[in-house]
Amino acid sequence: MAAAHAQTEGGYPSRPIRLVVPFFPGGSPDLQGRLLAEKLRVRLNQSVVVDNRPGANGTIGMGIVARAPADGHTLIISPVGPWVVNAYLYKLNYDLRNDLAPVIQVSSIPAILAVHPSVAAQSVKELIALARQKPGELNYTSTGIGGFGHMSAALFCVMSGISMTHVPHKSVAAALTDLAGGHVQVSFNVSSTTLPHVKSGRVRALATTGKTRSEHLPDLPAVAEFVPGYENQTWNGVGVPARTPAAIIERLSREINAILQTPEMKDAARVEAYTIVGGTAAQFGAHLRGEHAKFAKLVKEAGIKTPAE
Repeated sequence: MAAAHAQTEGGYPSRPIRLVVPFFPGGSPDLQGRLLAEKLRVRLNQSVVVDNRPGANGTIGMGIVARAPADGHTLIISPVGPWVVNAYLYKLNYDLRNDLAPVIQVSSIPAILAVHPSVAAQSVKELIALARQKPGELNYTSTGIGGFGHMSAALFCVMSGISMTHVPHKSVAAALTDLAGGHVQVSFNVSSTTLPHVKSGRVRALATTGKTRSEHLPDLPAVAEFVPGYENQTWNGVGVPARTPAAIIERLSREINAILQTPEMKDAARVEAYTIVGGTAAQFGAHLRGEHAKFAKLVKEAGIKTPAE
């Protein structure tokens, strides 16, 4: 441990750090990752390069980090799908529980349940009634099988006893463009990317997906007000390859915790309507274990499968 501590405080980082984002630019992992990268560059006195590696709901990017040298020079910032859900949907050539180590949970982000203005539903109650009248006829969009939007909608369908049809897209931008164009009718997506379409009037927001109303969007009801017990929030967390020295993980956690308290991060959280979390690697690890239990159950109950199956 002493040697690792010396490496961390004295020799780490010894070269540029790579921060992998397993999705296209523009989504919440990318936006939060770029803010973190800029602040880490200053605090660690070393370049931090954001590397977008999209594909297969984040499995490609996570695999890159799982197989990288365990020396703290390759990080990932990713939401729940690549961290947890993919374990129950894909045949991975790495182990999400054992090949990656948690560093810190950065944020917690509710989705906005939104519909195209042509949908004859002004509330969650009316949307559920409409879906019951027309089982399977309403299409909902997401960024892919196992993604946050998919799992949020699947949980909504299971808990409210309705059926809607999943239409996956390759990116957040493509998904919301189709929603705004009326090619799909329903979306569960994070506020940072949904709100601009809501403000323009191209889509209509019905609710948020947190346990209670969002502090940033208090006028929007929570889905749980209509479907008791419903809650599904995504989050972004930073990780490193397993077997990375504990001292390096502790250093990264400490630096990112400090960054999360800066005015720039707080302003971004307010604008993009997410909650800053922070904490320790152990706390993030405990959160991951709870998410594994939740999504293993949901995938089974909803009968979610990948196209290959």
